[in-house]
Amino acid sequence: MKIGFLGFGNMAQAMAKGLLLTESVAPQDIYACAKDWEKLCRNTQPSGMVPCHSAEEMIEQVDLVVIAIKPYMIPKVVPALHDLLTDKIIISVAAGYTYDKFNELMGDDLHVLCTIPNTPISVGEGIIVCEQTHSLTADEFAAFEQIFSKSALIQPVESHLLSVAGTVAGCSPAFISMFLEALGDAGVKHGLPRALAYRLAGQALCGTGKMHVETGTHPGAMKDAVCSPGGTTIKGVSALEHHGFRSAVIDAIDAIEGK
Repeated sequence: MKIGFLGFGNMAQAMAKGLLLTESVAPQDIYACAKDWEKLCRNTQPSGMVPCHSAEEMIEQVDLVVIAIKPYMIPKVVPALHDLLTDKIIISVAAGYTYDKFNELMGDDLHVLCTIPNTPISVGEGIIVCEQTHSLTADEFAAFEQIFSKSALIQPVESHLLSVAGTVAGCSPAFISMFLEALGDAGVKHGLPRALAYRLAGQALCGTGKMHVETGTHPGAMKDAVCSPGGTTIKGVSALEHHGFRSAVIDAIDAIEGK
């Protein structure tokens, strides 16, 4: 299957890197178009991907189109491509666009799945939250899963949960990076070389997340398993609670969701 990216910004590049890393798609089967031709060439050709001069040229070459332009650009760009998109699998990664919104804009004859991926897909550890309501056939959805499941957890959700699920999955890498940086600073404060402090903290975050995803163990139980009575870890947990660690995280999600 040939994959095309309409727009090749940070998220599209992350998705493409994940596909290449996991060998889900060959480089020569990934096509992309973007406004800045020279930048597009720099971001595609070294890896063997194919830059295209126009959306029309890209769409004609591929089976699956990832709509990765800014949301405000979609009404200006996508309707003019309707006829070319008719027989394609369309995967939208535009924040705020649901299946119903696409229907209002484009009609109900296209095969569309609305998703929200996150940037760790670039290293094969991503998440793609996708709307349960879509117009892909069973075979088309299976093809989408087969291609992207090697680089991301595919998580369908009900339409009314797409926004908050996308927020938790898509925005949290920024929060987690801040936590990683803080752990690194703390390590440096107590004598660790910075690169080593970041490496230890990064692997701890990665490993803890993988433990939960693979075992389903409640996060509280995972925390309790590290906290011995009167030990070092519970003292640190107490300090985080004293400074409102959990409340700060919840407030961050509330701020994004407008609550």
